[in-house]
Amino acid sequence: MSRAVATLSDHELSRVIDFLRKIRAPFDSVVPGAKPDPYWNIVLELVDSHLKQKPLDISSLIDLSQASYGTGNRMIVKMIEDGLIVKVPRGPKHKTGFLAPSHDLIDSFIRYASQVKAHLAKTFGLRSGAETDEYYFGGSYFAAHIIAPVHGGDISSATLRNLHFLLHDDNYFVSMRNMWSDFRNDIGRKSSFDLRPLPELYSRAEVALSDPASAYDVVALNMPWLGRFAEAGLLASLDDILPQAPINPLDFHPTVWSTGRWNGKQYGIPIYCTIEILTARKDLFEQAHLAFPHSFDDTIAAARQLHRPEKEQYGVSWNGARGMTIAHAFMFFLASSQGSVIEIPPKSENWQDGFDPGTLRLKFNSEEGLAALDFMLQLREVSPPGVETFDAERNLECFMSGHAAMSYAWTMRAARLEYELSSKVKRRVAYLPPPVLKGRHVTAPVGGFLLTIPSYVSPERKREILNAIAWMASPEAMKAHVRNGFPVAPRFSVCADPEALASSPIVSFVDQMARRNELNTWSRPPVPAYVEIERILGDEIFAAVFEGKAPKNALADAENAAYRATRASRLVKSHATAALTHIR
Repeated sequence: MSRAVATLSDHELSRVIDFLRKIRAPFDSVVPGAKPDPYWNIVLELVDSHLKQKPLDISSLIDLSQASYGTGNRMIVKMIEDGLIVKVPRGPKHKTGFLAPSHDLIDSFIRYASQVKAHLAKTFGLRSGAETDEYYFGGSYFAAHIIAPVHGGDISSATLRNLHFLLHDDNYFVSMRNMWSDFRNDIGRKSSFDLRPLPELYSRAEVALSDPASAYDVVALNMPWLGRFAEAGLLASLDDILPQAPINPLDFHPTVWSTGRWNGKQYGIPIYCTIEILTARKDLFEQAHLAFPHSFDDTIAAARQLHRPEKEQYGVSWNGARGMTIAHAFMFFLASSQGSVIEIPPKSENWQDGFDPGTLRLKFNSEEGLAALDFMLQLREVSPPGVETFDAERNLECFMSGHAAMSYAWTMRAARLEYELSSKVKRRVAYLPPPVLKGRHVTAPVGGFLLTIPSYVSPERKREILNAIAWMASPEAMKAHVRNGFPVAPRFSVCADPEALASSPIVSFVDQMARRNELNTWSRPPVPAYVEIERILGDEIFAAVFEGKAPKNALADAENAAYRATRASRLVKSHATAALTHIR
């Protein structure tokens, strides 16, 4: 394809198509004498079906063109003759086929869409001298506009009264609870917030979402847990009330917003996101005349050169503790090897739509899995003593105290490197995309939490609860958190705010990675079997990295055990769901 392809991501192109449909429809319906343009409709539907990988036959395309059958058919035949539409065979035994846009038609449409984006960016906030590519089509960009502080009046007392929250026990949710309580006027009490550590949160969420007597209105879920609870019917779909809620999905990075989707429905609102990145000591790299690493090999080479145990300076710190911690590390390195825990379709956007848990195929026993394990074994050689006990907190403390040249860290925690008084690396840190296996594409895992509503909540109550969630996830509230040291910023409007940008270098760094499509949600796939997969990997990967088990054996044993566990889990869940339905 032409260079024009680089100016728009698939998400942006889909939004341009939706925008073009919406601005044309009022003209056709309101202006006297106006009527639908069949050629316009044909081109839009062809490109849209190509992006969504949905087969489109000639009859369907004629219907979508809004022309008579004869007119639509003649137009399509002419476009086929002109090389603008190509026929894709249904299969070797079929005489008929599907229709798809040719490369020339796609290229020309992208050039047109890029110009639409450029004009709109200039109209709605493009700074003088800025590049159009700095703006993401569909985001709320008003660069000169500074988001106002949060006010208690932004929340109606009727919405807040007697809401109960089950949340993760971390600094972000503590800050959110305090902000909420500051505006309480005897409405939002701190006692309304139940904060639990991660393993306990999962078991508590199982009870809270299954039992109406638990009396929780909002339950925070770790992003990879979504499929399990949604598939079991324990979460309320938000699709019926989102259009009327004071929340704009288009203001969220598409990758982040999609973390709340399962099988075509929105079940959760992203409240914060955190990205796995590499942090590096700028001063140490400059003194050693080293370039920052881009690949696994670069990382190991730099770590070896900067590894000086006699001075209590180590090459690289990372999360190596047994269980969930090392399972996550393996999943991230697997993604950087261009592999995945499960088989993901080539077009990975919204892969979870239509996902069938019964067809789950595991993929960590692979060449990419071996490459990830090999990298971890090399990391071990240039790591601090005791790395096999490092969770995220110990890892951060090691780097923050100046004992590691590099560290793999979540952006949510990395913000502390600049804010905490005890940090010895303040203003000496470079924030880098995760290095990859040589020749692979950069990709960074997205983590964080979703705010969900139990399925047993009444429709009227659900609307009130979503209004409260919308305030918590508002640009004003998120900006307040960013300025308090939490670089979450999953919303375009927050990333465009000058004050938010100035508060942390991580905000713009993550925003730029998102625009380059370098974020992924599939490295920790939110499938119903995720918890079993994570538990098994946590033992087998630890055995391979720290206990001498052969990597091939560890991966084979992990995959076999995961298949057995997921089959057993499906049987148990089907009985549990049937019992729950009977109780209700």
